[in-house]
Amino acid sequence: MEQYYAHGRRDGLRLALSILAAEEAKWATLLGESRSWRTNATREVRYKTLKVAQQRLRTALNRLTPKSDHAIDPEVASALEEIGL
Repeated sequence: MEQYYAHGRRDGLRLALSILAAEEAKWATLLGESRSWRTNATREVRYKTLKVAQQRLRTALNRLTPKSDHAIDPEVASALEEIGL
C-alpha cells in the first residue's frame, strides 16, 4: 500500500511540474508584447506568481527527500531537468 502511495505522490509532483512549466512558457512569451501597460503589468504579475509557485514546489520536494539520503528520486530529478529547475 505504501508503494502505491509513494508512486501516486511522485505522479502528482510530475503533473504539478509539467503544469507550471507549460504556464510559465505561455506567459514568458507574452511579456511586454501588448501595447497596453495594464496588460503587460498583469502578465508580469502572473509570470512572477508562477516563479513563486515553482520555488514553493521545489521546497516541498526538498522536504519529501529523506534527510539521510541527499539524492533526489530519479523520476523527480528528470522532471526537474525537463523544466529547467
